[in-house]
Amino acid sequence: MVESDPGKDEGNVSRRVFLAGAGAALGGALLWRWRKPRVIEAAAKSEPGEVTIVQFSDAGKRLAKVKIAKLVKTDDEWRKQLPSGVFEITRHADTEMAYSGKLLNVHDTGVFRCICCDNALYSSSTKFESGTGWPSFWAPIAQENVREIRDATLGMERVAVSCTECEAHLGHVFDDGPKPTGLRYCMNSASLRFAKAA
Repeated sequence: MVESDPGKDEGNVSRRVFLAGAGAALGGALLWRWRKPRVIEAAAKSEPGEVTIVQFSDAGKRLAKVKIAKLVKTDDEWRKQLPSGVFEITRHADTEMAYSGKLLNVHDTGVFRCICCDNALYSSSTKFESGTGWPSFWAPIAQENVREIRDATLGMERVAVSCTECEAHLGHVFDDGPKPTGLRYCMNSASLRFAKAA
């Protein structure tokens, strides 16, 4: 009969537990990446057509309600226009890490526009500190300029928000915002460009 060293067995068990846990975490991450939500992927393959948007100056002044051609591009065309991370967020509904976005602490007067097509999306006058780590607004600059899409990925009901003009994924809207709307449009900085009022 061979006697085992108890300290040695504990080390082997700890190592097996660590390796099993690491393997499970890696497998989970790969599965999540493979099954990653593609909220707007179908929209990106949509047919050309017309959309109605409201145009605004960088100072937030309403200019005109217009019908324009929807901006439709292939993934290859978007990849040439957008940095990799921005492409994944806007075209494949990825999400930037909380507190990492360059527009989180922007409080100047102006308009937040779509990074893909320059459509006016949010006025600085509706931006508020939500404490979530993403730029948050209590209303879009014009309801015509954004689309809300039911998102049932990740085992929860959410409402994804995209740009009407080019269908770029922007973020999600929640019902825990301030008055007067009670909404929180939680946006990815990478989906937006800030145009400061002159």
